[in-house]
Amino acid sequence: MLDIKFIRENPSLIKEAMKNRNNEMDERIDEVLSIDKKRRELTGKVESMKAEQNVVSKKIPQMKKNGQDTSEIMSQMKKLSDEITELNLELSNLEEAQRDILLSIPNVPNKDVPIGKDDADNVEVRRWGEPVNFDFEPKAHWTIGKELDILDPERAAKVTGTRFHFYKNLGARLERALVNFYLNTHTKNGYTEIMPPFMVNRASMTGTGQLPKFEEDAFKVSSEDYFLIPTAEVPVTNYHRDEILDGEKLPIKYCAYSACFRAEVGSAGRDTRGVIRQHQFNKVELVKFVDPAKSYEELESLTHDAEVLLQKLGLPYRVVCLSTGDLGFSSAKTYDIEVWMPSYNRYLEISSCSNFEDYQARRASIRFKMDKKEKARFVHTLNGSGLAVGRTVAAILENYQNKDGSVTVPEVLREYMGTDKIS
Repeated sequence: MLDIKFIRENPSLIKEAMKNRNNEMDERIDEVLSIDKKRRELTGKVESMKAEQNVVSKKIPQMKKNGQDTSEIMSQMKKLSDEITELNLELSNLEEAQRDILLSIPNVPNKDVPIGKDDADNVEVRRWGEPVNFDFEPKAHWTIGKELDILDPERAAKVTGTRFHFYKNLGARLERALVNFYLNTHTKNGYTEIMPPFMVNRASMTGTGQLPKFEEDAFKVSSEDYFLIPTAEVPVTNYHRDEILDGEKLPIKYCAYSACFRAEVGSAGRDTRGVIRQHQFNKVELVKFVDPAKSYEELESLTHDAEVLLQKLGLPYRVVCLSTGDLGFSSAKTYDIEVWMPSYNRYLEISSCSNFEDYQARRASIRFKMDKKEKARFVHTLNGSGLAVGRTVAAILENYQNKDGSVTVPEVLREYMGTDKIS
């Protein structure tokens, strides 16, 4: 959530930033500024009336002590109190209306983010590795999975529905091996492992920016106001909601495995085969709480931590900086890491690493102090996939496939798999 003071002082900048995001929000911004003006005027009026109330209230005991009649002044105080109550109600309504609008305004892109309309305007930053040149016609991962009897979407469709999968045999072991490999690598790199709840409440979804805008994309538990998490970012970021952190302990770094649940609204017809776009998938997430002065250094570090995994796995990838038109709602800057997928003949996202600056922290009230005397300030929050597990499985099956139909297991996974080949 943006700071209303920042909007008040920089309305033109905010409007231009929203246009760069392909969002025409001039009217909304003017509306929230109008509400803010009324709210501040009303706040001043209420405070003045309360001050008058306090002054007069102190006179009443002395008047009674002097034997003076207080009936008229008591009547005036009753009238003043009723007016304050009415104004407080009006003030509360204005504050709620202001917050509702603020929750609907996305983050302001960082000045280094390329301006563009969509993903076609994303800027490639670097590449690692070279796509494999096969001496045979390579197969798609869904074909490999079926032939090796390690992926079964048909029975998953029977049990649940489309966009679900059963992993079996060495396919299930490969998924589990990747989770362990990712978590072990990140914990060795200074991240604290967390196993979070897979359901969160409305306040948590609002804190990280999924609500209210993206409620239709979430799976909701009908009997409770709970949501299945779209990513471990939600519970892990909210782990410190409404807290003041010790600034001396920043950065605080967490890694977390979770299943992720997404309705995939608007993706009909896209990636219907294989494990690329599922309603349920596994992911290891990285979350950081950092000093604002160092947050962009920490973004580079977090992105590197995700890249290292692909390097260890020997999977070719590239890193792109998302343009303003492709940037996520809460993000100020995002790098996408895209792994090479032979069946698509292109790079495909396997991780998004984002700096939200104080946008999430303001919504979730996550602050820090360097010492007890200092005024609490909002931290900057960052997160990134480290990595999406199902997409890594797909990338391994396609990039490590052999002419005889088998798949070579990447060397770093062999101790987890207990084999060097899936056949």
